[in-house]
Amino acid sequence: MSDEGVTAAIAALQDAGDHGDLCGPFLSVLPATGAAISTLGDPFGSETVCASDAAAARLAEIQLDLGEGPCREAVRTGVPVLEPDLRGTTSERWPIALTALRQAQLGAVFAFPMRVGTLVVGAVGLYDQRATDLPADAVRDATAMARVAARVVLHRALLRAESRTGYAEDAGRYSRREVYQASGMLAAQTGATASDALLLLRAAAYAAGRTVRDLSADVIARVVDFTGRGEPSR
Repeated sequence: MSDEGVTAAIAALQDAGDHGDLCGPFLSVLPATGAAISTLGDPFGSETVCASDAAAARLAEIQLDLGEGPCREAVRTGVPVLEPDLRGTTSERWPIALTALRQAQLGAVFAFPMRVGTLVVGAVGLYDQRATDLPADAVRDATAMARVAARVVLHRALLRAESRTGYAEDAGRYSRREVYQASGMLAAQTGATASDALLLLRAAAYAAGRTVRDLSADVIARVVDFTGRGEPSR
């Protein structure tokens, strides 16, 4: 795969917006048969965001239903999980899911965690119908693309959550100085970029059942900090 192709795929992810395809860009440059993207765990719940085909949807569904599998492991450990031969492995890390994945006729599965700063968003799952390794350059590229996809998925999840809970009005007030000041402090605490820090601030407010402005005031007052954590501490 070329660097130009990966750059184009990353651009496609960034341009996907609120409704664009997120699975297609992965398959356009990575040697995989299918792809699925899921949110996993709090604060947004566990659900399939996209799947390239029925087999990919089943890959995601198995792990959502059983609470285990390569994507769950990737989320827990924070590193890619590469299983090149599902039929030949003796792995006991997710035995029930392994049986189900074999029954789904999958040959290989590769999972990549999606994170924004310290916040875990979910995972990208890639599969191949054959038993096959994922080359090192493909692992590198998939990892980079998963980081980009995480921002888009988090943004979409926040829009849905804010719309359901009435935070959408507050979400439109980000020009307020205290919100930007708080996100700047969060960026310094976590090492996240300014845009990622704002996403983290919104996610933390939603998870805590608070408005963004209210949480921002506590961050500025140093009542709340995000140092070394995926969620704020008081």
